[in-house]
Amino acid sequence: MRIIGIDPGLRNTGWGIIDADGDNICEVANGICDTRASDSLSLRLKTIFEKLTKVVELHGPDEAAVENTFVNKDATNTLKLGQARGICMLVPALAGLSVKEYAPNAIKKAVVGVGHATKDQIKYMVKLQFPKTTLNGVDATDALAVAICHATSRRYSVQVQSKLIPRSKPNDW
Repeated sequence: MRIIGIDPGLRNTGWGIIDADGDNICEVANGICDTRASDSLSLRLKTIFEKLTKVVELHGPDEAAVENTFVNKDATNTLKLGQARGICMLVPALAGLSVKEYAPNAIKKAVVGVGHATKDQIKYMVKLQFPKTTLNGVDATDALAVAICHATSRRYSVQVQSKLIPRSKPNDW
């Protein structure tokens, strides 16, 4: 299962691709879709759309996971981030992928074990998971954490479902 994790941002949208097979997870690629602060909002959103579309086309993920937007004190910035997040959900949806959303605390808990982990703790755990990987910035690291969270959640869901599905009894019982 190939998963793309996306960390939305208007300035830098991080992305990380992993392959997950049960407990085995390996990093495929990671990077950032950056925009210029001097560009208009519409041009920045277009740039994110185009760059993220190329990433999805190049790596062919099977599923996508996106970090939920947190609400901060500045409503205007929150709205702009929400628009970038909409693009981050639209791109994989247009490619036919299912898109799952995760809260920042859920991602931190899945990767670090604590819901209020710091950026340094996330980086440490992602690097521990993928020791030979070059992390292409904090946003790419966060995107890999989103992908790891999705893989963990998916693996857990499969385990729970397998325990809930009744086993058929042999005819000689």
